[in-house]
Amino acid sequence: MLPATARLTFRRLAPRNVARGAQLRCKSTNVPAAAATAKELVQQAPNRKVTWTKSQRERIDIIDDPRFVQMELDGQPRPMAAIELIAEEPVRIVDGRMACCDGGDGALGHPRVWINLDEGKPESCGYCGLRFEMKPHHH
Repeated sequence: MLPATARLTFRRLAPRNVARGAQLRCKSTNVPAAAATAKELVQQAPNRKVTWTKSQRERIDIIDDPRFVQMELDGQPRPMAAIELIAEEPVRIVDGRMACCDGGDGALGHPRVWINLDEGKPESCGYCGLRFEMKPHHH
């Protein structure tokens, strides 16, 4: 809580600051045509032009965010999308109804995840995207 003198000072200064803010004027400038063409060329990744999911925002919408106003986008990293590489990985066949995915190399992997395979179709790991399927059983 503010001391009484600070509250009184704030009350006296507040109306003047509001009036002073109303006197400010803004000047608009034209956007160069090069900026518009650069936005048209923006891709999600160098090897991917569209988003991965429907809920993902497109890169062109994200670079309009205030965080990127004065940022040099050419200097930002543009990693290749791994979605096609994961799709090329074969489905791993598992004997049981549960598959375990730990991401591979211990500390370089991801937390261990148990995947339920009761559906009978390939299920993917939520971290790395590797697919697992239960071995077909003939009764």
